Amino acid sequence: MTTRTLYLLCSAAPPVFDVAHAIEDAQTRGWDVCLGLTPSAAHWLAGSLDGLAALTGHPVRWQYKLPGEPDVWPSADALLFAPATFNSVNAWALGLTDRFVVGVAAEAIGKGTPVVAMPCTNAALAAHPAFEQSLAVLRGTGVELLYGEGGFVPGPADQDESPHFPWQLALDAVDRAGTAMA
Repeated sequence: MTTRTLYLLCSAAPPVFDVAHAIEDAQTRGWDVCLGLTPSAAHWLAGSLDGLAALTGHPVRWQYKLPGEPDVWPSADALLFAPATFNSVNAWALGLTDRFVVGVAAEAIGKGTPVVAMPCTNAALAAHPAFEQSLAVLRGTGVELLYGEGGFVPGPADQDESPHFPWQLALDAVDRAGTAMA
């Protein structure tokens, strides 16, 4: 089986603590995984970053490289942004690329890389009108959004633990998207 490269980008939401399992699952599906995090997600996983780099075989990134530095990741065959928080989804839709993972996700759209995203927010934030507008913008660019029925369903506000995060659905969608482009 030919190995394909998956950029797995994560925001700081509780499902990020299960990212090692998602990486292992993606690897068993034939993906070479490169992990990118928002700065907050990198802070949350600070004690695991070396282990995650060892697991993927690539540096875990949360900052842009300096001009002239070589790119340390191979080119992506697909991109999965999960969990993608309210803030990340809105920044991505607006093209606000001050955070590495949002910049990579925005650029993937322009490169024609298959992109799947699973937003992860609570029902109170999801009710904000900007969120639905952002989802519509991303859908309009061809991003496959796994949100609502058939994806992540938001739970109530003021709850630290998110409802079950369907990593399997996200990886299934990436497999389909990666196969369609092959």
